[in-house]
Amino acid sequence: MTEHDIQAIDAVVNIFNADALQYRPEWRDEFFGDKIGASAETVQGVELDEMLRRMDAAGIERGFLIAVKCGPPGHPSCYHIPMEVVDRAIAEHPDRFFGLYGVDPTMGMKGVREFQHAIEERGYIGAHGYPHWFETPIDHARWYPYYTKCCELDVPIQFQIGQSMVYAPDYPIRSVGQPITMDAVACDFPELKLIGIHVGIPWTDEAIAMAWKHKNVYLGCDAHSPKYWPASFVQYINTYGQDKVIFGTDFPVLDFERTRQEIEDLGFRPEPKRKLLRDNVIRIYGLEDRL
Repeated sequence: MTEHDIQAIDAVVNIFNADALQYRPEWRDEFFGDKIGASAETVQGVELDEMLRRMDAAGIERGFLIAVKCGPPGHPSCYHIPMEVVDRAIAEHPDRFFGLYGVDPTMGMKGVREFQHAIEERGYIGAHGYPHWFETPIDHARWYPYYTKCCELDVPIQFQIGQSMVYAPDYPIRSVGQPITMDAVACDFPELKLIGIHVGIPWTDEAIAMAWKHKNVYLGCDAHSPKYWPASFVQYINTYGQDKVIFGTDFPVLDFERTRQEIEDLGFRPEPKRKLLRDNVIRIYGLEDRL
């Protein structure tokens, strides 16, 4: 175990224990094992105690667990992780996990009310969306009721930007996450805290442009190994974008320890590194009194 001087906060974590895996599709083994390259041990499932052991070894204090929604009901590749699965993990380890509500833009106001309940009654700290799974770009009107509610509740929403990483068997999913789609949203909702996660590859420079233009747009560094980050992204984090990027792994897409070590290997200056790993996410999510 390596000693880390900064206790990181991982803003994008998929719960992957037996409780959650019963809701994931059968092709998960092929995706996480063959395409992503996760270890056979990880693909079979990671219980909470083992997840925390791995987080501790990587110097990660907290993780944001996603009650994810991928595709609307009836979609060939749809799967939803119920909030109850995340709730049970948080109840067991309240000092280690926070919850993010997964948004299904096809649910309309029913979904907005469910989202409000998650924040006000279940203690969740924000929303999460996968535009690709719904083939619905970030600037589509179906998302707008959730943006309004995020502003009312003063919580962030994070979206996968960049290409779709999943090619579900017999149902390819179109990439609708170009970072430029955040532009209209940020203009229409200047109070909204909008986070584009997954680095934005292959449109990383476009993502940087959006975060530079809009004071309310931020980026997440998860899902792509730091050793392969575009040079412009590394430079952005280390200089004029040091207040705009938050740390994440998208576990089990990325391994906690490997990701942390690869960030160390990039040689960031001390202040930008601390902001990336911890300070920015605390500020953006308003966690100062919850740690």
